[in-house]
Amino acid sequence: MFNPIDVNSWSRMQMYYYFSKMAPTGYSITVDVDVTNLLKTVHKNGIKFFPAYLWLVTRNLNKQIEFKCAVKDEKIGYFDTLTPLYASWHEDTHTFSLMWTEFNENFNEFYRQYLENQNSFGENRGVLCRPDLPPENAYTVSALPWVNFNHFAVHSYENKPYFFPSVEAGRYHEENGKYIMPLSLTCHHATTDGYHISEFLKELQKEMDCFEDLI
Repeated sequence: MFNPIDVNSWSRMQMYYYFSKMAPTGYSITVDVDVTNLLKTVHKNGIKFFPAYLWLVTRNLNKQIEFKCAVKDEKIGYFDTLTPLYASWHEDTHTFSLMWTEFNENFNEFYRQYLENQNSFGENRGVLCRPDLPPENAYTVSALPWVNFNHFAVHSYENKPYFFPSVEAGRYHEENGKYIMPLSLTCHHATTDGYHISEFLKELQKEMDCFEDLI
């Protein structure tokens, strides 16, 4: 569901106008997250790591309105939830197609739907795996599992209002007995500040550490 924002009472209105109209600005940040406990939990329960990552990132982005902002019918507002739009890998051709799975607060239901989508559409080629179009609340979240990067940024060359974050994970590696994974977020400054990133990362790490309690 899309919820229009009352711009007359929106505390962020001036910053939104400045960073979207006067000085359009985006930014990227890359941090390390500790996935040690998350890996232990998925291995213990026979769960694939990637959909657990998708669910945790989406769940924690959904906690803040600022990550869910969009323009619809020329009005700024926000969606109730985001839908993860991610890459489905084709090993034989080393290419990918875009897949999406509607978010569900229940991880087991989300995981079931993820596996069902992969079984039904994962072998389809082209830009999109599924025969329909991605929902309007779809945001980009993926992983680059071959590279342990220090920084990653997504740049769009199309001039249109797009305020959803883009999230990319890199290859995790062992460091001092822990498994560390680089995580990059690219955001639009019109809707998202460093504070929102900080809160997201804090909650994400907390839930990665206690993922066993969420499944």
